[in-house]
Amino acid sequence: MLTSGLLRPVDEAHAIDEAALLRYAAEHVAGFPSPARGLALTQFGHGQSNPTYCIEASAPGGVTARYVLRKKPPGAILQSAHAVEREFQVLKALGTYTDVPVPKVFCLCTDSSVIGTPFYIMEHLEGLIYPDNKLTGVTPTKRKTIYLAASETLAAIHKVDVTAIGLQKYGRRDNYCKRQVERWGMQYLSSTGEGKPARYQKMLDLAHWLKEHIPKEDSSAGFGTGLVHGDYRVDNLVFHPTEDRVIGVLDWELSTLGNQMCDVAYSSLPYIIDATPSTGYSYGGFEYTGIPDGIPPLEEYLAAYCSISARPWPAANWKFYVAFSLFRGASIYAGVYHRWTMGNASGGERARFSGKLANAMVDRAWDIINRENVLREQPARGMHVSKGPSQEFQRKHEGSISTKDQGKFVPSEKVMQLRDKLIKFMEDYIYPMENEFYKRAHSTSRWTIHPEEEKLKALAKREGLWNLFIPLDSAARARELLFEDRSHGSPGSSEELLLGAGLTNLEYGYLCEIMGRSIWAPQIFNCGPPDTGNMEARYKLSYFFIRKTLKYIQVLLRYGTKEQQKQWLVPLLEGKIRSGFAMTEPQVASSDATNIECSISRQGDFYVINGTKWWTSGAMDPRCQILILMGKTDFSAPKHKQQSMILVDVKTPGVQIRRPLLVFGFDDAPHGHAEITFENVRVPATNILLGEGRGFEIAQGRLGPGRLHHCMRLIGAAERGMNLMVERALSRTTFGKKIAQHGSFLADLAKCRVELEQARLLVLEAADQLDRHGNKKARGILAMAKVAAPNMALKVLDMAMQVHGGAGLSSDTVLSHLWATARTLRIADGPDEVHLGTIAKLELQRARM
Repeated sequence: MLTSGLLRPVDEAHAIDEAALLRYAAEHVAGFPSPARGLALTQFGHGQSNPTYCIEASAPGGVTARYVLRKKPPGAILQSAHAVEREFQVLKALGTYTDVPVPKVFCLCTDSSVIGTPFYIMEHLEGLIYPDNKLTGVTPTKRKTIYLAASETLAAIHKVDVTAIGLQKYGRRDNYCKRQVERWGMQYLSSTGEGKPARYQKMLDLAHWLKEHIPKEDSSAGFGTGLVHGDYRVDNLVFHPTEDRVIGVLDWELSTLGNQMCDVAYSSLPYIIDATPSTGYSYGGFEYTGIPDGIPPLEEYLAAYCSISARPWPAANWKFYVAFSLFRGASIYAGVYHRWTMGNASGGERARFSGKLANAMVDRAWDIINRENVLREQPARGMHVSKGPSQEFQRKHEGSISTKDQGKFVPSEKVMQLRDKLIKFMEDYIYPMENEFYKRAHSTSRWTIHPEEEKLKALAKREGLWNLFIPLDSAARARELLFEDRSHGSPGSSEELLLGAGLTNLEYGYLCEIMGRSIWAPQIFNCGPPDTGNMEARYKLSYFFIRKTLKYIQVLLRYGTKEQQKQWLVPLLEGKIRSGFAMTEPQVASSDATNIECSISRQGDFYVINGTKWWTSGAMDPRCQILILMGKTDFSAPKHKQQSMILVDVKTPGVQIRRPLLVFGFDDAPHGHAEITFENVRVPATNILLGEGRGFEIAQGRLGPGRLHHCMRLIGAAERGMNLMVERALSRTTFGKKIAQHGSFLADLAKCRVELEQARLLVLEAADQLDRHGNKKARGILAMAKVAAPNMALKVLDMAMQVHGGAGLSSDTVLSHLWATARTLRIADGPDEVHLGTIAKLELQRARM
């Protein structure tokens, strides 16, 4: 029926001050008739939760505008229930940033003094609602279209990138079912406190069974989790009056983030039970009464959802999800009945029979549990179902996540768990703080550390997301160092966290890419100095800078003495101090390290250093205490034996930080990239790393992983550029249609995706070869990745900037910042020309073999 057909006079218990409402709406609803000649208020009879009204405001000239008001019910309500504020939040985000069909919201009022309880006002959708799940009176062809449209719309909801629309803190993704069982169990007890219904004990037993059978996948915050509607049913959808498509999803009261398969099972309940409160209730459900002609079988409904959403067939845990949906439904209807007894239920006479329906749902749940099979292991032949995450899901959430059907780059379960935790951490803490970090970086306090940074670091440690870059062999060395004096057994868990997770380069690649989506992220996980996100040029810039801490730590892990490691390495592992790398010199072409002129001269028990360095990243940071300097100890030795590396305390007399250098106008505060002079700087001879003439050996030992980490992060940066580009193209109109509808954009977008995936596979292959063959044998493919990744990222980010127009060039988005980073990486760690030369020489050698 039409939405207007669901209206009835306002219940006496739900009457509100219409004059106060009129005054508020006139002031806060854009386009509200003013002056309004009058206001007519009616109430929607459909629904059992938040009272919902139709507002008809008449303007001079007889024009009538319709709006919908949704409010909390009066009287005592259960804790956390009827949160209209959350409804408004999710509707606002979806309506502004996505194509999910929802009514437009105009205003939210949290002042209870206006009409008695908080409320919000949204647009009135004149369409069709089908309160009867059997779709009585609808043609068979249309019935099928309606159910499949419902399945498609649910898939669209579940594909929403909550971070992109600002809902990353809308709820916890992990352990959703566990928390929901506890919540609805408590709600049921609260609703039945003054009288035990007939199924009371069976309901408690059901809660216990559910707690014992929660799927393993529920503990994860990764694939299959996201925005959950919470009450998704055909009768909560508004269909177009003449076209068989959904124009509005209603009743978001129970929405949150979590396990999305719960939505799917709940939307499937018409196949299981007739949930229409009435005097003649029965178990009902299509499987009992027969599927009305035209409505697709349950398998077809599920297959349509799985195909569109790229979810696997849910047979393994379907029994749990259906039983959980019935359990939750029983709790909800028990609450409706409780409110009816209190006189404040919004569903009118229908609420009277909700208690019986709650009991029926408990019985039905046990019937499902006691069955041997509830869903076929595989869908019927001809029904297409995805076997894993879609490419779009990977693009928006995890980046390059391979499944066992997608090639040899398959992350282990440990890596998958770390990735899920990392994604959740990024969504909950990093993305929401980016603007705050940027503000400080542009303020007069820019050369100080944001107070939230240390708090986030402590949280990252507790989450086991600390020092993830440390490779297996280096972790073993660090363990010996950190715990060699321990006389009371094994190290504690907090100490072990300093050593990372023992990952290979390939395994770390899946995590490094995710960190690369935010310039601020690596510093929080101690996988790079804490960047301001500003660009830097030449040899180091923000993403090179990200790799800086790992370089210092890896150099000390591999080449430092135990004394050096104890003095500097442990504080670096703990994130208490920062470091800098002083190699590049302003007067020579430092991409050829044999050109450097800084001298390191032995004088008794000291070395004396003289020279000028620049682009010493991190030296401006107030926490920077140690520099690793590359200079020449013997100018007459063979070309690659002249250089040495030495540790320099920044407080040593003669160390002068001259100025911060700018990159495309950014000073990269609070860390910066300094020009430093060393004038007769005397450091202990014990500060030399590995010995004189070993500088190139040390440099080559860490160049492979360092270059590769650049590439990994660039994949993540390009993915974020793709996300922003697509969102912009879908939301902006030019020359009468969305940017996303222009053929030139579509072609360019496709090319960007092709190049990004090519670069990703090349980087993963390079990581795999680095793990299996080492730096020397993998140098060819490492060089290829180092050339391909920055150039690919530049193309993608340039395209994203173009789509954003003027905004893409400004600091209002991260795009120009990311572009500058990628551009600098065509120089950092060796210019393209050097790497191309390496590739060509290896190719010629291969031809001669």
